Amino acid sequence: MNAVVIAVCLMLILSFARVNVVIALTISAVVAGLFGGLNLNETIAAFNSGLGGGAQIALSYALLGAFAAALSHSGLTTLISQSIIKKLGKEPTSTNTNLLRWSLLFAILAMAVSSQNVLPIHIAFIPILIPPLLLVISALNIDRRLIACLLTFGLVTTYMILPIGFGGIFLNDILLANLTSNGLEATSSQIPQAMLLPALGMVSGLLIAMFVSYRKPRQYQTKQVDQQQQEVTVETKSIWVSVAAIVATLVVQLQTDSMIFGALSGFIILNLSGILKNVSGQDLFSQGVLMMANIGFIMIAAAGFAEVVKSTGEVSTLVASIGEFIGDNKPLAAMLMLVVGLLITMGIGSSFSTIPIIATIYVPLALSFGFSIPATIALVGTAAALGDAGSPASDSTLGPTAGLNVDGQHDHIRDSVIPTFIHFNIPLLVFGWIAAMVL
Repeated sequence: MNAVVIAVCLMLILSFARVNVVIALTISAVVAGLFGGLNLNETIAAFNSGLGGGAQIALSYALLGAFAAALSHSGLTTLISQSIIKKLGKEPTSTNTNLLRWSLLFAILAMAVSSQNVLPIHIAFIPILIPPLLLVISALNIDRRLIACLLTFGLVTTYMILPIGFGGIFLNDILLANLTSNGLEATSSQIPQAMLLPALGMVSGLLIAMFVSYRKPRQYQTKQVDQQQQEVTVETKSIWVSVAAIVATLVVQLQTDSMIFGALSGFIILNLSGILKNVSGQDLFSQGVLMMANIGFIMIAAAGFAEVVKSTGEVSTLVASIGEFIGDNKPLAAMLMLVVGLLITMGIGSSFSTIPIIATIYVPLALSFGFSIPATIALVGTAAALGDAGSPASDSTLGPTAGLNVDGQHDHIRDSVIPTFIHFNIPLLVFGWIAAMVL
């Protein structure tokens, strides 16, 4: 059996068995190397060489966590949460509760969407916005699995179709560039149009999550979150300093194209302002790093795993074996290409990193089967996006978990990975296949 398939399946089995994702990725990387023809020393060397690729992301998340921790003590997010709680009233009616519930859900969705383009901060908003709202979410008995689906939908679907911000990077800088470099005569205007139908699969999955799967109330404990809320005293100066820190973070990030220096500037402003009197900057930094360190280490391990997979050369072998198996069956070719993309992205955890791996092989393969240019775009783009939602190592699932599990009531695998896999990967697989056949 192919080493990539074995390694990815092992990683998923270990993750679902509650083995730490970092350990699961590391073990799976060793297995991938050994089954892929590398000896142990070569496997370890490849893994180590790939670790540096995740270091920048890990440091970015650590500093974003520190900034989020400092911001949570400023009182801005508490003020937002408390204003929502007041609208509930001591004896809320079913009418205003439903209105508040849907307003909150759409507000979270809007923030997730805008984090990819209007304010391109990616998952940085989650540890800032979500923890203070957990009391409200629990009081409204909203299923946190639905919140995870909302966040993941906004993070993934947006870059699939909107060529702005992170979408511009995915669609133009990565997808279009790799397609054209491998011989496909595609234009930038064709990319969003070809990805529209697969994106409708994401929409259908979100609607199922909202109105079928997680529409019923779910009970959560509110005591711990409530205590965290009461520790913060909201002052006018704190609010203005917090707003200034947020603006500075966004401006510096946009000017330098670095989340590291953006988060650092916001953290420094909050520390030097004097509004954080009851906690030291060192304690805040430690809290923030602790909150986001798990994501950082997973991304580092995922980069090492990806490097081992590339070093084995088993990806090209896997795709070649598919070509031999399917013969001239075009519908089967489309489905298997998408499934292979799902496996690769599930293991690597990044659709952005998957495209360079598969485009070299998928473009000639798709053209040999007679797929049109839009169909080839849809195949490669969907194959890469598949697995971003639903991967234990993806920031599209790690980010929601980091915000929703602050009080320890949201499991990464069972409450983020499995729900997003079911509601997004399966519809995306179906709609991506339809797009490949009709475009």
